[in-house]
Amino acid sequence: MPGMTTRRAIVRMPMGGEPARGPDDLAVEAPLVLALGGDAIATLMRTPGHDLELAAGWLVVESGVRGPEDVETLRGCWEDGTDRVHITLREGVRPPRPRAFVTSAACGVCSADILDLTALAGSAPRTPGWTVPATVLAGLPAALRTRQKAFDRTGGLHAAALADASGTLAAVREDVGRHNAVDKVVGHALFAGALPATDRLLIVSGRVSFEIVQKAVAAGVAGIVAVSAPSSLAVDLAREHDLLLAGLVRGERMNLYAGEELVT
Repeated sequence: MPGMTTRRAIVRMPMGGEPARGPDDLAVEAPLVLALGGDAIATLMRTPGHDLELAAGWLVVESGVRGPEDVETLRGCWEDGTDRVHITLREGVRPPRPRAFVTSAACGVCSADILDLTALAGSAPRTPGWTVPATVLAGLPAALRTRQKAFDRTGGLHAAALADASGTLAAVREDVGRHNAVDKVVGHALFAGALPATDRLLIVSGRVSFEIVQKAVAAGVAGIVAVSAPSSLAVDLAREHDLLLAGLVRGERMNLYAGEELVT
C-alpha cells in the first residue's frame, strides 16, 4: 500500500525572484476497490491509510450496517494491481447497491444514480439534554488543525474528527476527499462500538455538502462543525434531523445554520 504522501519535482516561482526546481510533498490519491462476495461493488479514490475504517464508514451510509456485529470480516489486500478490501456482512444485513463508476475524491455520491436515503430513516435521536458551549464550538477547528500532520506536509488533505461537548477530540483522520475523511472517522467509531454517536460532534475541515450531513445523520451524531459554509440542501437535511450545524467557524465568529437552541 502506498503512503499518504509522496514527492514530485516542481518549480517554485517567487514573485520578483528566480525560479527554483526542487522536491515537494503531495497528498497521494489512489483507488481502493471494495468487494462483496468476490465482486467489486465500488471504487473509491482516496488517500491510503485506515482503509478498513474507510470501508466500514462507507458501509454505514451505503448499507444496513449499524454496529460492529453487522460486519463479519473486512480484509485488505493487493489484488489485480490495486488495493482492495473484501467485505463479508452478517446474514440478513442489507448490502450496498453496486456502483457502476469510480467515486472521485471530490464527491461521495456522484457515482450513484439514485440518492439512497433509507439509511437515514431510522437515525438515532440525540442524547436527551445534550448541549454544547459556544466557546467549545469556536475552538474545535483550531484543535483539529493541530492534528493535521499530513496537511502540514502537503497542504492538500481534508480532515475530520469526532469530539465531545467538552471539546476533546477522538481519532482524527485525513484524506484527499472530505467525505472519505468522515467515513474513516465513522468507521473508527463503528469498530469501537461507539455508534450511534448521539453525544458527539463531527468536525470537518472543509465545506458541508449534502453527503456530509447524510453521513453524520447515519452515524447518529448530535451536530456538525465546519470551517467553511454548508450548501442549502445540507442545511435543510440538518434541520430535518434536528442536528446542530455550525459553519464558517473561524476564531471568535461562526454561523449557526441549524440547532441554535443546542448552543449555550
